[in-house]
Order: sequence, then structure tokens, then C-alpha cells
Amino acid sequence: MTVAIQEAVPAIRAFNRQFSQLMGLLEPRYMGGELSLIEARVAYEIRERQPVLARDIAKVLNLDPGYLSRTVAKLEKHGWIERGRGEDARERPLSLTLNGEQRYQDLDAVTLAETKKLLAPLGEDGANRLTNALSEASDLLFGNNQFEWFLREFRPGDLGHFCARQAILYREHWGWGDKLEALMMEICATYLRHFKPGKEQCWIAERGGRMLGSVFVASEDHETARLRMLYVEPEARGLGVGSALVRQCTEFARDAGYKRIVLWTHRVLGSARKIYAAEGYKVTSTEVQTEFGKEEISEHWLLEL
Repeated sequence: MTVAIQEAVPAIRAFNRQFSQLMGLLEPRYMGGELSLIEARVAYEIRERQPVLARDIAKVLNLDPGYLSRTVAKLEKHGWIERGRGEDARERPLSLTLNGEQRYQDLDAVTLAETKKLLAPLGEDGANRLTNALSEASDLLFGNNQFEWFLREFRPGDLGHFCARQAILYREHWGWGDKLEALMMEICATYLRHFKPGKEQCWIAERGGRMLGSVFVASEDHETARLRMLYVEPEARGLGVGSALVRQCTEFARDAGYKRIVLWTHRVLGSARKIYAAEGYKVTSTEVQTEFGKEEISEHWLLEL
């Protein structure tokens, strides 16, 4: 077991205890209503999938079939659900009754109001941070992120963020040190200080409020643009993020009237080099440099527009 996992285990257990208490999940009745937490969840799953067989609900919730059978019987007894006709008399599909639907909506309204009350003290920034954190946690634990990634233009704070992420990733994967981070910060500071609207732009790939990658176009001279600072988070590899960012640079540079785009990279960055080659870039020169703490082969690439 790694150190990171050893630290994560007590963290997630502590969160579970606090969250369960915060949301009243230990109470005998969910949100003060007539159903227990499990009964409310079963009613939710039936409503979402109706008409649905009990065995399918048991599979979704990983519940013991006997326990689920007793829960379904209770919901039916209290008028929440009804059984329809099925091909097999032993497997009759479940649905909410009209009365059950109204009671479900009443319970859902209480849940919504209580959740809003819980979030209100966080303010807009806190609510955004919580949404982003929950999205990332969901993606890590369940692998079912509900958000599609998209490209947007940069906002205040973005360049500082992706400078930090690139420095961390380059150190972790390639052992490049502080000099690279200093260079990237200088590049970003100069870019912001002398930004040329219409001739320069930066794009962020984002999903659920989390930055997945970035790139920007800088003006080299009247006819030449420079692609800079391309990076993609490891979690986003294979989603087409890098190719989309590079393609955005090409389209922008062409529309801005540039005749060519140049870039500087390193031979060890194989994934990026494949993206550049696929876009039509060609290597024009190479050199050996040790500026980042170890010997690397640097490359200059060119794309004629």
C-alpha cells in the first residue's frame, strides 16, 4: 500500500462519518418523512427506471434480494408502488402509483430545500469549488464523470494555474527542475502584460470546472505566431484534448492573418510530438540543452499556413 493510499483511507472514512451526520443519514426516517434512507433510495430507482423488475433494482443497488423483497412489499403496502403484468408471474414490473409519485415529489422538494439551505453559507465561490471537487471525486471513484469537456478562452487565474500544473507534471515525469518553472512563469507574465487581442489567445480545456489542458498562441512577429505551453492532464489522455487545443491554435492563427506557426518542444515529449506531426508541423532544427537540470534534445517545429 502506497503512502498516498494510506493517507486517503482515514480521510475518506472521516468524510463519510461527517457527511452521514450532516445529511441526517443516520436518522431512522429520511428527511423526516415516512421512509428510511434505503426505502427512499429504492423508490427513487423504481421511479427512474419504471417499469422495472425487482431483480434489476437489487443488482443496481447491490442489495440482498430477500431484503429488497421486504422493502418492496412495504412500499406496496403503503401505496407507493404497484406491480404490473409481466411475462413471468414471479417477476412483475414495479412502478410508482399516482399517489406514490406525489409523495415522492413532496419528499424531493424537502430534500432540495434542505440541500439549498446547507449550501447557502458557502456563497458562489464555495459552491463552485464544492461542485468541482465532487465532480473530480465522482470521476476518480466511479469513473462516470457526467460532464463533457469543452474549450474556452482563458480567464484571470488560469495562466498561473496551468503554470503550476505543468511544473508539477514535468518534475514528476521528466525530473525537470525550478528553472523550467521560472521560465514558464516569465513567459506567462510577459504574455499577460503585453497581450494583443485579436492576434493572441489562450484556450483552456475544461470538464466539470476542472482544467484538463491548455495552450496559447503568442505573436512572434507580423507574419509568425508561436504555439506555447501545450499541456494535457494525465486523466484526459486519449480524449482528443491535445489535438483539439492544437487545432484551435491553427484556426486562430489562420484567421488572424499569420502565415506560419512555430513552436519549441523536446524530443522526449512523444505524445505532444505526435499531435504536432498530425497537424502538419515539421521539425526545422534541433539542439542539445541542459537548462532544466538534465540533457535533453530540443526541437523547433514549423507549420506553414
